Amino acid sequence: MRIHDLYRPIFKIWREKRIKQFRDIIKPRPEDHILDVGGYPHTWTSAPQDVALIECLNLQVYPWEEEKDHPGHRIRIVEGNGCDLKYADNSYPIVFSNSVIEHVGDFEAQQAFAREVRRVGRKLWIQTPAYGCPIEPHYLTPFVHWYPKWFRRCTARYFTVWGLLEKPTKAEIDDMVDHTRLLTKAEMRTLFPDCEIRTERLLGFIPKSYIAIRR
Repeated sequence: MRIHDLYRPIFKIWREKRIKQFRDIIKPRPEDHILDVGGYPHTWTSAPQDVALIECLNLQVYPWEEEKDHPGHRIRIVEGNGCDLKYADNSYPIVFSNSVIEHVGDFEAQQAFAREVRRVGRKLWIQTPAYGCPIEPHYLTPFVHWYPKWFRRCTARYFTVWGLLEKPTKAEIDDMVDHTRLLTKAEMRTLFPDCEIRTERLLGFIPKSYIAIRR
């Protein structure tokens, strides 16, 4: 079993709820194009498409048989780097990103990502897991993200749910530790000064994720 198999059912419910909130708040129009930075088609295929085009941008292009698997969904796969978008200012009506900015590297890289999505998109919806949540969603283990990197390197393989399920190599552990950095709410405010920062919560009081919203 992989860690994605363990949390896929509950994450599917959260994702569908988040997409509904996105539509209610951002109010995409039928003529709009959405740039989904770091996203995948399955985020959008659980409901009828209500915009002209969705472009899912990632570092590498992957197969997507649109007409065969999801007729009626107009989704294009494009190659690019969210920290260095090759688009003009305000070239997309909406830029969307779900659980990506925490994977781009250090805070300097996160600043580049935030600067680029703010530059390219007129409306924004940028979500990321909350540093303040006791359960780290990538390791599926309490408190591990609150400890220094050396501690995570030592404990990831045998003392986290991710390590026990996926049995990562040393290189995979180093990649996880070096390229997964959860953001605080204060950091989100710094990265997105012209956005509302909304907190999603578990049980009504535990911060689960933060969303930067520019209407």
